[in-house]
Amino acid sequence: MSHPFLVRSGSDLGRAVSEARRASGLTQTEFAAQMGFDQAYLARLERGHSVQLLDRIIRSLRALDADLTVSIPDPRDGE
Repeated sequence: MSHPFLVRSGSDLGRAVSEARRASGLTQTEFAAQMGFDQAYLARLERGHSVQLLDRIIRSLRALDADLTVSIPDPRDGE
């Protein structure tokens, strides 16, 4: 079963990325390489930095009474 993660800010989305990456068993270095960006950028994103654009998008959605939810798969479901 997946784990729902309500996103109310860019920082929340960064934490969701971190949780999903960890649930996938990937390190920051591995995932950053797969995505084609620097590990330091991924670390900043996961800590909630470098998210100004994401904050604006999420704030816009919330102003429209929309919720943004990320479903993070439970790694135990594959067992």
